[in-house]
Amino acid sequence: MTDISIFPDKTIKPTFNDVRDQLGDLYPLWDNIYNLVYEKYPNAIEEWNYPGKNYGWSFRIKDKKRAILYFLPRENRFLVAFVFGQKAYDEIMQTDIAESIKTDLSNAKKYAEGRGVRIEINDESQIKDIEKLIEIKLKY
Repeated sequence: MTDISIFPDKTIKPTFNDVRDQLGDLYPLWDNIYNLVYEKYPNAIEEWNYPGKNYGWSFRIKDKKRAILYFLPRENRFLVAFVFGQKAYDEIMQTDIAESIKTDLSNAKKYAEGRGVRIEINDESQIKDIEKLIEIKLKY
């Protein structure tokens, strides 16, 4: 499976209609996560980002200075990505968030801005963990 955005053309900025059309039955999950961020942080800023042809378009929601989360649209799926600093990481390790997420985060390379994790969203069962991660991200 390719890890490049389903929106590879730099000259065509995607819209939510494009995302809905591409993701089909998964789009309500995208929309649910999107709304969770705004419920917890109504002043969020959103933007499409094109880091280069090897990645294509992604969507991020941020506060004034940093990304809260990234949506990575892929063929027949999407991922939600976070970067957590040490305090957030420590708290996540003490929660009941899925062990698979904790393992991925523990195994992630540590950078100055923290550790990153990408979570493939497949169904509703992951929404509770995503909600907790959003809350922790906003806390630190």
